[in-house]
Amino acid sequence: MYTIWNESSFIYVGMSYAHRNDLDNAKTKGVSGRRASHASGRRSGDQFCIYICDRYVVPHLNVADMEALANGARILDARTRDFIRDELSYRAVITASGAEARALELLIRRDDLPGAGRPQINP
Repeated sequence: MYTIWNESSFIYVGMSYAHRNDLDNAKTKGVSGRRASHASGRRSGDQFCIYICDRYVVPHLNVADMEALANGARILDARTRDFIRDELSYRAVITASGAEARALELLIRRDDLPGAGRPQINP
């Protein structure tokens, strides 16, 4: 289970694949795999990147950026990637099982993380 922070603001809680010890599962990459996926900034296939783009990147686009987008420039993934890499930090907790990680994630989303509250983008 991991949390993502923008300075001292708690913005996201998630978990890596439930079967982290399953070496036959190509998707099993653990927390480092999830972090790499998020850090790519690619909005296709990663809901976290969409959340970041919508909340932190799009509001800061200027007229020239909007014109570039209208003309087919693909600047959003790069801007999202740069924001994630430059502004966000991760904290992880290794649990005994995927079920335990999922339960902890859901508890934090539903109730809060003591001292930090609920995550801003996926409460």
